[in-house]
Amino acid sequence: MTAFDDYLDTFAGDPGYLNWAAFGPLSPGVRAEAFADADLLASMRPASHALVFDRAAQAREVIAGMLGADVDEVTVQPSSTHGLAHALYGLQGAVIASSAEFPSVSITLERAVQTAQGGISARWIAPGDGRVTPDAVSEALDDEVTALVVSHVDFRTGYRADLAALRELIGPDRLLIVDAVQSFGIVDEDFSAADVVAGHGYKWLRAGRGSGFARYSAFARERIRPVLSGVAGTTSEGLPVDALPPAAASARAFTVSAPDHLAAARLTVGAAEVRDAGVARIEERISAHVDEILEIADRHGIPVSSPREPARRAGIVALAPAELGRLAAALANADVSVTARGDTVRLAPHAGTGSETIRMLDDALSGFGNETFIGA
Repeated sequence: MTAFDDYLDTFAGDPGYLNWAAFGPLSPGVRAEAFADADLLASMRPASHALVFDRAAQAREVIAGMLGADVDEVTVQPSSTHGLAHALYGLQGAVIASSAEFPSVSITLERAVQTAQGGISARWIAPGDGRVTPDAVSEALDDEVTALVVSHVDFRTGYRADLAALRELIGPDRLLIVDAVQSFGIVDEDFSAADVVAGHGYKWLRAGRGSGFARYSAFARERIRPVLSGVAGTTSEGLPVDALPPAAASARAFTVSAPDHLAAARLTVGAAEVRDAGVARIEERISAHVDEILEIADRHGIPVSSPREPARRAGIVALAPAELGRLAAALANADVSVTARGDTVRLAPHAGTGSETIRMLDDALSGFGNETFIGA
């Protein structure tokens, strides 16, 4: 048995779950750690508390290793939105973003613009297919632009942005800020192209809510003011009573208060499980499942709005039937868990998705005989 085999064995539970892009049910290891640390915090022994209080540092070490970053560049956050807010609220100049971005990007940027009262502006782009490509960005690029913020993987279609190409386009003097919620841990990516990477463990890492994190490079820390920095983000090593210490020089400046240590423990275990199994192996297995789902969709005549090229996709397949409600109902009746939103049905397998789940999907669509869901 390899570490990857051991990882696959942790995906126990009823078949039919194809909704990992929405929420990842906790892994057995994460559950066990959460219970164990809760017991430690229930004790009256300070030594037990200290063990749990160390989880945030452990989480930073694991995440930093997976990102190829220094530990001082990484923070744990309540969510990816918190990590993005620290970056966007501290910027100046024009920031390029797609109007079709997930709200953690679009709303956070808009609120930053409103708060800055002229110090920062949003340069919205609206690619026809919602895909943030170098061509789409280049049309909005000028000397006023100081940053580009983008989801590495689009939550609607699963399109994977080319971070290296976007970095080459904007050059070394602008910030590349990346929401990696739908890619971290399942896409074997070199994130060094990005200056800020914000992620969360509640989907693909199976670590639950509250397990966010962010990385701020040295260049990012030079350009981003830590306007949301709180008591935990100062140079003080203790409680700064009767003093106003400056923000820390490290990424710690982009924190507000002490972390949720139980959430940090879950993040540590969830990320370590992925690291030990191997992100490349996980990506390979998910890609194989995506191929299976694409073949099933094609066989049943269901249009797909997701990319088909492996290099431009991740773990999301978006179906675009003419009758979305009927397809969504068919899958729900077959106990296949998906997300139906807008004009698409989103399917998201994980590495541990079993053949029974894929068969249930196929059978749910086959149950209509010769009927198809072909769009207009």
